[in-house]
Amino acid sequence: MKLLIFKTNIENELKVKKVNALLAYSPEIMDWSVDLEDRDKILRIEAEDEVVEADIMDIVNSWGLHCEALED
Repeated sequence: MKLLIFKTNIENELKVKKVNALLAYSPEIMDWSVDLEDRDKILRIEAEDEVVEADIMDIVNSWGLHCEALED
C-alpha cells in the first residue's frame, strides 16, 4: 500500500462529493480524504501499489477539477 498526496482546488463539500463519485468505487483505493482547511486543499489517497499518480490526476482533472501531485 502507498500514500499519494495531491494539491487540488476541491474547496467545498459539493466538489468532495464529485470526487467521491470518482474514487469510491475503485477497488485499488483503500481510503481517501480532502483537507478543506489546508490552503492547498490536500487530497490524500491510500491505494494499492499499482495505482499511478498520473492516473489519479487524469481522473480528477477530467471532471473539471484541478489535481497535481505534491513534490516530496
